[in-house]
Amino acid sequence: MSKSELFEERELMNTGHVGCPGCGATIAMKLALRALGDKTMVVIPACCWAIIAGNYPQSALKVPVLNTAFATTGAVCSGLRAALDLRGEKDTTIIGWAGDGGTFDIGFQALSAAAERGDDFIYICYDNEAYMNTGVQRSSSTPWGASTMTTPGASWKRTQKKNIVEIMAAHRIPYTATANIAFPEDLERKLRKARSIRSGLRFIHLFASCPTGWGFAPADAIKISRMAVLSRAFPLYEVEEGERYTINSGGDAPVYDYLRMQNRFRRLSDGDIAMIQEHINREWERLNRKARG
Repeated sequence: MSKSELFEERELMNTGHVGCPGCGATIAMKLALRALGDKTMVVIPACCWAIIAGNYPQSALKVPVLNTAFATTGAVCSGLRAALDLRGEKDTTIIGWAGDGGTFDIGFQALSAAAERGDDFIYICYDNEAYMNTGVQRSSSTPWGASTMTTPGASWKRTQKKNIVEIMAAHRIPYTATANIAFPEDLERKLRKARSIRSGLRFIHLFASCPTGWGFAPADAIKISRMAVLSRAFPLYEVEEGERYTINSGGDAPVYDYLRMQNRFRRLSDGDIAMIQEHINREWERLNRKARG
């Protein structure tokens, strides 16, 4: 597919949203809808995007939106898919669009159940690594070393980020992938691939930087997101049928450069950062072993 085909002009997000300046989640939605097209319905639970999209009858999105409770994204997507199938509207793509709090934590039971049933929709977790909508509280996606309102100051988070991709791959769903707003061609390719499968749940773990919660200048949203990949803090890869791993992008930049760009890591010592680098190196080698089979 050529670049001109990939970036076909069909904007499905209006400019009148209420996202923060530099919000990675708004960039993520714009790219996702551009990839998936207007035959898309979006299910949004309680999260930043429940606010960003606006209240009915006003909306920042040019596709149907169904707002739901925090814990129910997976179940609502399943019900919506069943209803559309009964109407014969099988060409409509349903996406669940939830943050890390509504995916890693509060909504995981509904997501896991839908994956086990093999329900036909795409679940996209836009990951800004905390409960940003309610004031920057830690989630199980918050990385080790990050300060939040519930892990403040020197009491920064002391547990590792949950590996949601490995958890979803263990369900043996058809397709699981990581993506990042700083790599739009990779993101759009993966979303179109997920849409083409049309059987079983497909899961996209989408990195979306947050200037408000992470503490960086809004203009650096893409730069920080790119550094997450280049430092291998968030490598890009795909898993098919829970077994076949393909690495799409990584890098060899020191994680020090990535962490020092964000105020949430400002209290870490060089020794703490060295521990994070060791963890990233171990995880990168583990991922490479899986990709080699």
